[in-house]
Amino acid sequence: MARTQHPSIFDDVAALPQPARDLVELGSRIPSSVRFGVSTWTYDGWTGDVYHRAYRGAQPARRLEEYARYPLFRTVGIDSAYYDPPSEEVLAAYARSLPPGFPCVSKVWDRITAKRIDRVSNPDFLNADLFKEAVLGPYARVFRDHAGCFVFEFQAMRGKDRPEPAAWAEELDRFLRQLPRDFRYAIELRTPELLTEGHGAVLAAHGVAHVFNSWSEMPTIGEQLELPWTFPAGFTVARGLLRPGRRFADAVKLFEPYDRIREPQPEVRQDLLRVVAEALRRRIEALILVNNRLEGNAPGTIRALAAALTGDES
Repeated sequence: MARTQHPSIFDDVAALPQPARDLVELGSRIPSSVRFGVSTWTYDGWTGDVYHRAYRGAQPARRLEEYARYPLFRTVGIDSAYYDPPSEEVLAAYARSLPPGFPCVSKVWDRITAKRIDRVSNPDFLNADLFKEAVLGPYARVFRDHAGCFVFEFQAMRGKDRPEPAAWAEELDRFLRQLPRDFRYAIELRTPELLTEGHGAVLAAHGVAHVFNSWSEMPTIGEQLELPWTFPAGFTVARGLLRPGRRFADAVKLFEPYDRIREPQPEVRQDLLRVVAEALRRRIEALILVNNRLEGNAPGTIRALAAALTGDES
C-alpha cells in the first residue's frame, strides 16, 4: 500500500523556526549596500542551517522561501539560467517566494554568450534580439522587481575562437548598444587576454559592471582589483567560484555534499573583502556571490566573510 504523504509542520512559512539570534545580529551589522548570496541554492547539504523542511528533489521555488529568510542572504544567483532561460511560469513562482525587492543575479543563456555549443559554431553569439526576446522578455513581464543584474558569462575562448582585444571591444560595444537601459548588466570574462583597458572603456561607456571572478584559469580577484578600470558601473559584482588553478570537477569530488567548509581559502576571502571595501569607499552596491565549490559550503563562507567584515570573528 502506498504511504500517504503528510504535510510538514513547516509547510506554512510562518511555522518555520526563527533564524538563530547570532545570525540575525551579524546580519544587522552588514552595511545595507553589501549583498551576500550564493550561486544556486538547491543543496540538501544545507539542511539544518538554511533549510528546515524536507524537500523532495530540487523544488527551487519552495526553497527560496527559506533561503530568503536566512539573515545573511540578500541576493541569490540564478545560475541555471545559463543553460536554459527560465519561463514566465518559473519566474512567477520565484517571485511569489521572495520578499519585495529581493534582487537576483541571473546568468544569461549560453546561446548568447558561447562561441561554440557542442563544439559547433554558435550563430546566436551576441544576438541582442534573441536576448531581448527569450531572456529579458519574461523577466520584464513577471520578475522586474527581482531582476537585480544579468551576468553575461563568457567562457574561455581559445585558438581561432579568441578575438584580438580591440576586435572584442568593438564587438561587445555593438552588442551593448542594443540593450535596454532599464536593467543592469555585468560581464564575466574567463579569457585573461581580454582584460584590457579597451574592454574596460566599453563597460564604462555603457554603465556595465565587471564581474570579479575567482576561477580556475583567471587571475585572482586581487590581481583583477589592481586593474584601473574594474569599477566601471554604479554597482559591482564578485563571484567566489573556485580556487584559482582548481578544476570544477575536482572541486565537486572534494566537497560534495557541501555540508561544511572543508578547505578555507583565506586569500580569496581577503580579496572578496577588498572588493567590498572598495565598493563601500565608492558608495556603490556590491553583489557578492559564493559557490559551494570554493570552500565546500557557501553559507559557511558567507558567515566567515560577514564576521570579518563586521569585526565579529570570535
